[in-house]
Amino acid sequence: MTVLTAVLLSATLSAVVAIAVTLVIERWGGRIGGVLGTIPTTIVPAGIGLALASDAEALSASLAVVPYGMLINGCFLLVYVLVPPRLSNDGGGALVLTTTTALVVWSAFGALILLALDPLLLRVSPMTLALVGTLALAALGLFVAGGPRPAPAGHRSPGAVEVMARGLAAATAIGLAVYLSGLGLPLLAGLSSVFPAIFLTTMVGLWLSQGPDVPLGAAGPMLLGSTSVSVYACLAMWALPTLGVWWGSAVAWGVSIAVWTLPCSWWVMRSDSEPAPTAPAPVPP
Repeated sequence: MTVLTAVLLSATLSAVVAIAVTLVIERWGGRIGGVLGTIPTTIVPAGIGLALASDAEALSASLAVVPYGMLINGCFLLVYVLVPPRLSNDGGGALVLTTTTALVVWSAFGALILLALDPLLLRVSPMTLALVGTLALAALGLFVAGGPRPAPAGHRSPGAVEVMARGLAAATAIGLAVYLSGLGLPLLAGLSSVFPAIFLTTMVGLWLSQGPDVPLGAAGPMLLGSTSVSVYACLAMWALPTLGVWWGSAVAWGVSIAVWTLPCSWWVMRSDSEPAPTAPAPVPP
Protein backbone atom coordinates (compact mmCIF):
# COMPACT_ATOMS: atom_id res chain seq x y z
CA MET A 1 0.00 0.00 0.00
CA THR A 2 1.39 3.43 -0.93
CA VAL A 3 1.79 6.27 1.55
CA LEU A 4 -0.95 8.23 -0.22
CA THR A 5 -3.40 5.33 0.12
CA ALA A 6 -2.54 4.95 3.80
CA VAL A 7 -3.08 8.68 4.33
CA LEU A 8 -6.47 8.69 2.60
CA LEU A 9 -7.66 5.53 4.39
CA SER A 10 -6.62 6.78 7.82
CA ALA A 11 -8.06 10.26 7.25
CA THR A 12 -11.42 8.92 6.06
CA LEU A 13 -11.83 6.55 9.00
CA SER A 14 -10.83 9.30 11.40
CA ALA A 15 -13.46 11.67 10.01
CA VAL A 16 -16.19 9.09 10.59
CA VAL A 17 -14.99 8.53 14.14
CA ALA A 18 -14.82 12.26 14.97
CA ILE A 19 -18.41 12.75 13.90
CA ALA A 20 -19.58 9.76 15.96
CA VAL A 21 -17.83 10.93 19.15
CA THR A 22 -19.61 14.27 19.41
CA LEU A 23 -22.96 12.72 18.55
CA VAL A 24 -22.50 10.19 21.38
CA ILE A 25 -21.77 12.96 23.90
CA GLU A 26 -24.73 15.02 22.70
CA ARG A 27 -26.99 11.99 23.03
CA TRP A 28 -25.81 10.46 26.33
CA GLY A 29 -24.46 13.45 28.24
CA GLY A 30 -20.95 14.41 29.22
CA ARG A 31 -20.04 11.75 31.79
CA ILE A 32 -21.09 8.56 30.02
CA GLY A 33 -20.65 10.07 26.56
CA GLY A 34 -17.25 11.46 27.51
CA VAL A 35 -15.90 8.02 28.47
CA LEU A 36 -17.52 6.11 25.61
CA GLY A 37 -16.60 8.82 23.13
CA THR A 38 -12.88 8.49 23.87
CA ILE A 39 -12.42 4.79 23.18
CA PRO A 40 -9.47 4.11 20.84
CA THR A 41 -10.82 5.39 17.55
CA THR A 42 -8.67 7.73 15.49
CA ILE A 43 -5.56 6.04 16.86
CA VAL A 44 -6.65 2.80 15.16
CA PRO A 45 -6.56 4.12 11.57
CA ALA A 46 -3.53 6.21 12.52
CA GLY A 47 -1.73 3.10 13.79
CA ILE A 48 -2.68 1.16 10.67
CA GLY A 49 -1.40 3.96 8.49
CA LEU A 50 1.84 4.26 10.50
CA ALA A 51 2.40 0.49 10.28
CA LEU A 52 1.83 0.48 6.53
CA ALA A 53 4.02 3.53 5.91
CA SER A 54 7.00 2.66 8.15
CA ASP A 55 8.95 -0.23 9.67
CA ALA A 56 8.47 -1.81 13.12
CA GLU A 57 11.14 0.34 14.78
CA ALA A 58 9.62 3.59 13.54
CA LEU A 59 6.15 2.31 14.49
CA SER A 60 7.28 1.68 18.09
CA ALA A 61 8.88 5.13 18.30
CA SER A 62 5.69 6.76 17.02
CA LEU A 63 3.44 4.80 19.40
CA ALA A 64 5.71 5.53 22.38
CA VAL A 65 4.89 9.22 21.95
CA VAL A 66 1.13 8.59 22.03
CA PRO A 67 0.72 8.37 25.86
CA TYR A 68 2.60 11.64 26.25
CA GLY A 69 0.55 13.21 23.49
CA MET A 70 -2.58 12.09 25.33
CA LEU A 71 -1.15 13.54 28.55
CA ILE A 72 -0.75 16.86 26.73
CA ASN A 73 -4.31 16.45 25.49
CA GLY A 74 -5.29 16.05 29.13
CA CYS A 75 -3.78 19.47 29.82
CA PHE A 76 -5.72 20.73 26.79
CA LEU A 77 -8.98 19.48 28.34
CA LEU A 78 -8.04 20.87 31.76
CA VAL A 79 -8.14 24.35 30.24
CA TYR A 80 -11.84 23.78 29.46
CA VAL A 81 -12.39 22.74 33.08
CA LEU A 82 -10.45 25.55 34.75
CA VAL A 83 -10.79 28.62 32.50
CA PRO A 84 -14.53 29.02 31.62
CA PRO A 85 -15.77 29.26 35.24
CA ARG A 86 -13.35 32.16 35.73
CA LEU A 87 -14.63 34.10 32.72
CA SER A 88 -17.75 36.17 32.33
CA ASN A 89 -20.15 34.31 30.05
CA ASP A 90 -19.76 36.64 27.07
CA GLY A 91 -20.51 34.00 24.46
CA GLY A 92 -18.00 33.86 21.64
CA GLY A 93 -15.31 35.79 23.52
CA ALA A 94 -15.10 33.18 26.28
CA LEU A 95 -14.96 30.37 23.73
CA VAL A 96 -12.19 32.04 21.69
CA LEU A 97 -10.09 32.78 24.78
CA THR A 98 -10.52 29.29 26.20
CA THR A 99 -9.74 27.56 22.91
CA THR A 100 -6.73 29.77 22.18
CA THR A 101 -5.35 29.12 25.66
CA ALA A 102 -5.87 25.37 25.24
CA LEU A 103 -4.04 25.32 21.89
CA VAL A 104 -1.13 27.37 23.28
CA VAL A 105 -0.84 24.96 26.22
CA TRP A 106 -0.89 21.95 23.87
CA SER A 107 1.75 23.47 21.55
CA ALA A 108 4.09 24.43 24.39
CA PHE A 109 3.95 21.04 26.08
CA GLY A 110 4.16 19.30 22.70
CA ALA A 111 7.44 21.06 21.91
CA LEU A 112 8.83 20.05 25.31
CA ILE A 113 7.79 16.43 24.76
CA LEU A 114 9.55 16.28 21.40
CA LEU A 115 12.74 17.73 22.88
CA ALA A 116 12.69 15.35 25.86
CA LEU A 117 11.66 12.08 24.21
CA ASP A 118 14.10 12.14 21.31
CA PRO A 119 17.20 11.57 23.52
CA LEU A 120 15.26 9.33 25.93
CA LEU A 121 14.39 6.88 23.16
CA LEU A 122 18.13 6.30 22.67
CA ARG A 123 18.45 5.00 26.24
CA VAL A 124 15.01 3.70 27.22
CA SER A 125 12.84 1.22 25.36
CA PRO A 126 9.70 2.59 23.65
CA MET A 127 7.51 0.24 25.72
CA THR A 128 8.92 1.51 29.02
CA LEU A 129 8.38 5.12 28.00
CA ALA A 130 4.84 4.34 26.88
CA LEU A 131 3.92 2.58 30.13
CA VAL A 132 5.18 5.47 32.26
CA GLY A 133 3.16 7.96 30.23
CA THR A 134 0.06 5.77 30.42
CA LEU A 135 0.23 5.52 34.22
CA ALA A 136 0.63 9.29 34.53
CA LEU A 137 -2.37 9.89 32.27
CA ALA A 138 -4.49 7.39 34.22
CA ALA A 139 -3.69 9.13 37.52
CA LEU A 140 -4.58 12.55 36.07
CA GLY A 141 -7.84 11.25 34.59
CA LEU A 142 -8.98 9.66 37.84
CA PHE A 143 -8.20 12.85 39.73
CA VAL A 144 -10.03 15.22 37.35
CA ALA A 145 -13.07 13.03 36.68
CA GLY A 146 -13.58 12.20 40.34
CA GLY A 147 -15.06 15.55 41.33
CA PRO A 148 -18.79 16.28 41.00
CA ARG A 149 -19.60 18.31 37.92
CA PRO A 150 -22.88 18.65 35.99
CA ALA A 151 -22.66 16.98 32.58
CA PRO A 152 -25.98 17.41 30.77
CA ALA A 153 -26.91 15.95 27.42
CA GLY A 154 -27.27 18.25 24.44
CA HIS A 155 -30.53 20.02 23.74
CA ARG A 156 -30.07 20.90 20.07
CA SER A 157 -29.17 18.73 17.09
CA PRO A 158 -26.07 19.97 15.21
CA GLY A 159 -26.36 20.99 11.59
CA ALA A 160 -24.76 19.14 8.71
CA VAL A 161 -22.04 21.79 8.29
CA GLU A 162 -21.03 21.47 11.97
CA VAL A 163 -20.87 17.69 11.73
CA MET A 164 -18.78 17.74 8.55
CA ALA A 165 -16.38 20.34 10.00
CA ARG A 166 -15.67 18.07 12.97
CA GLY A 167 -14.87 15.18 10.66
CA LEU A 168 -12.67 17.31 8.40
CA ALA A 169 -10.54 18.55 11.30
CA ALA A 170 -9.85 15.03 12.53
CA ALA A 171 -9.15 13.74 9.03
CA THR A 172 -6.58 16.49 8.45
CA ALA A 173 -4.69 15.79 11.70
CA ILE A 174 -4.53 12.01 11.24
CA GLY A 175 -3.72 12.22 7.55
CA LEU A 176 -0.82 14.54 8.38
CA ALA A 177 0.48 12.11 11.02
CA VAL A 178 0.60 9.23 8.53
CA TYR A 179 2.25 11.44 5.92
CA LEU A 180 4.97 12.55 8.37
CA SER A 181 5.66 8.94 9.29
CA GLY A 182 6.17 8.15 5.62
CA LEU A 183 8.74 10.96 5.48
CA GLY A 184 10.78 9.32 8.26
CA LEU A 185 9.71 11.61 11.12
CA PRO A 186 8.27 9.12 13.64
CA LEU A 187 8.28 11.31 16.75
CA LEU A 188 6.53 14.18 14.99
CA ALA A 189 4.16 11.69 13.41
CA GLY A 190 3.31 10.17 16.78
CA LEU A 191 2.60 13.58 18.28
CA SER A 192 0.54 14.61 15.27
CA SER A 193 -1.50 11.40 15.53
CA VAL A 194 -2.78 12.56 18.93
CA PHE A 195 -3.31 16.22 18.04
CA PRO A 196 -6.56 16.97 19.91
CA ALA A 197 -8.63 17.12 16.74
CA ILE A 198 -11.43 15.14 18.40
CA PHE A 199 -11.22 17.11 21.64
CA LEU A 200 -10.98 20.43 19.82
CA THR A 201 -13.90 19.81 17.49
CA THR A 202 -15.92 18.30 20.34
CA MET A 203 -15.35 21.18 22.76
CA VAL A 204 -15.90 23.91 20.19
CA GLY A 205 -18.76 22.15 18.41
CA LEU A 206 -20.60 21.36 21.65
CA TRP A 207 -20.04 24.86 23.02
CA LEU A 208 -21.45 26.45 19.86
CA SER A 209 -24.39 24.08 19.52
CA GLN A 210 -25.24 23.34 23.17
CA GLY A 211 -23.68 26.10 25.27
CA PRO A 212 -20.67 25.85 27.65
CA ASP A 213 -22.20 23.45 30.22
CA VAL A 214 -22.13 20.34 27.99
CA PRO A 215 -18.40 20.52 27.02
CA LEU A 216 -17.43 21.62 30.55
CA GLY A 217 -19.12 18.57 32.03
CA ALA A 218 -17.65 16.24 29.40
CA ALA A 219 -14.01 17.36 29.81
CA GLY A 220 -13.21 15.32 32.94
CA PRO A 221 -14.74 12.03 31.73
CA MET A 222 -13.11 12.52 28.32
CA LEU A 223 -9.73 12.87 30.01
CA LEU A 224 -10.38 9.70 32.02
CA GLY A 225 -11.62 7.71 29.03
CA SER A 226 -8.76 8.84 26.79
CA THR A 227 -6.31 6.68 28.77
CA SER A 228 -7.67 3.78 26.70
CA VAL A 229 -5.86 5.32 23.71
CA SER A 230 -2.56 5.05 25.56
CA VAL A 231 -3.38 1.47 26.55
CA TYR A 232 -4.06 0.74 22.89
CA ALA A 233 -0.71 2.25 21.87
CA CYS A 234 1.17 0.06 24.35
CA LEU A 235 -0.60 -3.06 23.09
CA ALA A 236 -0.22 -2.10 19.44
CA MET A 237 3.58 -1.97 19.75
CA TRP A 238 3.50 -5.74 20.15
CA ALA A 239 0.28 -6.70 18.39
CA LEU A 240 0.70 -5.00 15.00
CA PRO A 241 4.17 -6.40 14.16
CA THR A 242 3.32 -9.82 15.66
CA LEU A 243 -0.26 -10.44 14.53
CA GLY A 244 -0.35 -8.25 11.45
CA VAL A 245 -1.95 -4.88 10.90
CA TRP A 246 -5.61 -5.93 10.91
CA TRP A 247 -5.66 -8.68 13.55
CA GLY A 248 -3.19 -6.77 15.69
CA SER A 249 -5.39 -3.66 15.59
CA ALA A 250 -8.47 -5.71 16.52
CA VAL A 251 -6.75 -7.40 19.48
CA ALA A 252 -5.23 -4.18 20.80
CA TRP A 253 -8.59 -2.41 20.48
CA GLY A 254 -10.57 -5.15 22.21
CA VAL A 255 -8.17 -5.52 25.13
CA SER A 256 -7.94 -1.76 25.71
CA ILE A 257 -11.73 -1.54 25.86
CA ALA A 258 -11.92 -4.49 28.26
CA VAL A 259 -9.21 -3.34 30.68
CA TRP A 260 -9.95 0.41 30.72
CA THR A 261 -13.11 1.70 29.00
CA LEU A 262 -15.59 -0.78 30.48
CA PRO A 263 -14.32 -0.42 34.09
CA CYS A 264 -14.29 3.38 33.74
CA SER A 265 -17.84 3.39 32.35
CA TRP A 266 -18.98 1.28 35.29
CA TRP A 267 -17.24 3.62 37.74
CA VAL A 268 -18.79 6.73 36.16
CA MET A 269 -22.29 5.21 36.14
CA ARG A 270 -21.85 4.13 39.75
CA SER A 271 -20.71 7.64 40.70
CA ASP A 272 -23.72 9.16 38.95
CA SER A 273 -26.08 6.85 40.82
CA GLU A 274 -24.80 7.92 44.23
CA PRO A 275 -26.84 10.74 45.77
CA ALA A 276 -25.04 14.03 46.04
CA PRO A 277 -24.25 15.13 49.60
CA THR A 278 -26.67 17.69 50.99
CA ALA A 279 -25.84 20.50 53.33
CA PRO A 280 -27.22 20.15 56.87
CA ALA A 281 -30.31 22.15 57.67
CA PRO A 282 -29.59 25.36 59.56
CA VAL A 283 -30.23 25.22 63.28
CA PRO A 284 -32.94 27.72 64.28
CA PRO A 285 -31.77 30.34 66.76
